[in-house]
Amino acid sequence: MNKNQVSGKIDEVKGKIKEAAGKAIDNKEMELKGKIQKNMGKTEQKVGDIKESIKKNI
Repeated sequence: MNKNQVSGKIDEVKGKIKEAAGKAIDNKEMELKGKIQKNMGKTEQKVGDIKESIKKNI
């Protein structure tokens, strides 16, 4: 597991929490920011996965 995978997972979890909080208090802006952060985290995890795959195949 590399730092992109770890950092991505942390951002994904933070985004999920922010999204849920936004829904709970009916704050659409917070909910949207949470969704964006969650998806950025997923993307960063994928980058980490690709790096790991490349490293294994070298």
